[in-house]
Amino acid sequence: MKKILDTLFKAIEILIAFFLAVMIILVFMNVVFRYLFSRGFAWSEEIARLCFIYLVYLGSIGAMRDNRHLLIDSVLNRVPVFGQKLIYVLVQGCIIWLMVILTQGSWGLVIQNLHDNWVATKFPTFLVYTSGLITGIAIGIIALANLFRLIILEMSVSELITIRDDHDTDQAVDAQ
Repeated sequence: MKKILDTLFKAIEILIAFFLAVMIILVFMNVVFRYLFSRGFAWSEEIARLCFIYLVYLGSIGAMRDNRHLLIDSVLNRVPVFGQKLIYVLVQGCIIWLMVILTQGSWGLVIQNLHDNWVATKFPTFLVYTSGLITGIAIGIIALANLFRLIILEMSVSELITIRDDHDTDQAVDAQ
C-alpha cells in the first residue's frame, strides 16, 4: 500500500512540474509575441491560469502529506504527551472540518458552472473549481490517516509532525 501511495504522490509531483513548465512556456511565449508582434494569445493566459491553480492546489496536497505546511511546534514541545495528542487531534479535526467546507463549496461551484465556458479556449469553467474538490478530499483523507496513525497505530506526535524528506525515504527503501 505504501508503494502505491508513494507512486501516486510521485505522479502528483510530476504533474506539478508539468503544469509549471507549461505555465512558464506559455507566459514566456506570450511576452515574446506581444513584444515582437504587438499581439498575444488570449488562450495562453487561460491555460497558464489553470496550470497555476492546479500547481498550487496539488502542491498543497503534497505539502500536507510531507508535513511541510506552517507548523509552530514550540507549544507542542512544552506540553505533556497527552496534551500533545489532544492538540494534534484538535488540529487534524479542524483540518478535516475545513476540508469538508472546501469540498462542499467547490462541489457547489462545479455544479453551478457546469455549462459555462471560458471565452478563448472554450474550456469548461468548472475545471477551476474541481481543483478545490480534489484538494479538499485529498487533504481530508490525509488528516484522517494522521488521526489513524496517532490513535490506532499509536505513533507519537513528534513522529507525525516530522517533515518527510524524499532523501530519507529513498535511504529507508535502500536499507530494506
